[in-house]
Amino acid sequence: MTLIKSLSSTFNLLHGLPRPARISLFLFFVAGLADGVLMPFFALWAQQDAGIPTEYIGLLLGCYAGGELLATPFVGGIADRVGRRPVLLISTAGVGCGFMLLYLTRGVVVAALSLIVIGLFESVLHPTAATVIADVIPAEARRKHFALMRVMANIGTTVGPALGAVLALRSLGLVFFGSGAALLIGALAVALFLSETWPKSGAQTEDDDDDGLSALSAAFRDRRLAALLAPVAILGIGSSWIEAVTPLYAHGAGVLTASGIGLLFTYAGALSVLFQLPLTQASARMSGFTIVLAGGAAQALAFACLVASPALPLLVAAVTLTAVAEMLSRPLTQAIVSELAPRHVQATYMAAFSVVGDLKDAAGPAIGTYLFAIAARLPWLIGVPMALAASFALAFAARRHETSA
Repeated sequence: MTLIKSLSSTFNLLHGLPRPARISLFLFFVAGLADGVLMPFFALWAQQDAGIPTEYIGLLLGCYAGGELLATPFVGGIADRVGRRPVLLISTAGVGCGFMLLYLTRGVVVAALSLIVIGLFESVLHPTAATVIADVIPAEARRKHFALMRVMANIGTTVGPALGAVLALRSLGLVFFGSGAALLIGALAVALFLSETWPKSGAQTEDDDDDGLSALSAAFRDRRLAALLAPVAILGIGSSWIEAVTPLYAHGAGVLTASGIGLLFTYAGALSVLFQLPLTQASARMSGFTIVLAGGAAQALAFACLVASPALPLLVAAVTLTAVAEMLSRPLTQAIVSELAPRHVQATYMAAFSVVGDLKDAAGPAIGTYLFAIAARLPWLIGVPMALAASFALAFAARRHETSA
């Protein structure tokens, strides 16, 4: 399939979607756009505008993911109780207003508390938006649509830095207004165009109250889900080392400047935008076992490239292979999670899947940079066997699901 045909297929797929699914995909786009506008300039804002000491900037950014990680297990599945539409409206508006108000923040403590609160609102945004897709798309087509979800988010994160650069030319603080405005536009789209998709007939009764809102409790009670999420978490933590440690590795070796590192990861995001759907379609006839093993092999090979050398061709190969690994396994895994979920706790299971992403963002960079501080190649040496072991565990979990389906 040519690139033009694949892009045409993407637009055709979008056009044929039910309106709730299109609104959900739009929310993934604006959330990706908001992150893309803000994240490249956050450290500069914290240092130059907010007066935050350099040694606290990394911990401060961790408060954002930490807020999501703390909240998601307890409120991530709240859309199974009150509906999808009100949760998406409150979460998008809350995150949008939080980013705009953060421009007025000064000092480490206030900024940290603000980011934690923003993370609390965002904790329900992604799992609930994904649940809307699961509500209106048949199970056999969900993998393709979860792949499209990643495409939309990556379009946002690819476009966002360019918009953020324009805003930062005038004031670093304006990137918060840009991020906030993107989310508020998403909130407006929810208010005007999103119809409720919550299957009230399948909602929990009083007898089911012991299920609570905890996404983690669903994972502990459902061994199939726990067996799936544990290796996903390990693979996610490993892949986060590519993003968090590679800049230090490349800069320390004098291979890339800061702008060169930015271009490297822009390239990685563009790969997902262009090739996620074609790769998903090309692997549609493959078993989940084969897809996951192929993704694990790609991730292990990425680490092996970095073990060999920080030379530019190997850096490009590593981020390319990591992008391929995620394009193969993540939509498939999310589709399996949606199929495992009973109808009345679909959002709760999606929230459990979201916890894995939050854990990757909160713990992954800290672990990777700690290993890098011990020895520059240590993250990659550990990453090779870790990726292979986790991918085998995930592949067997996928096979068990396909056999029982």
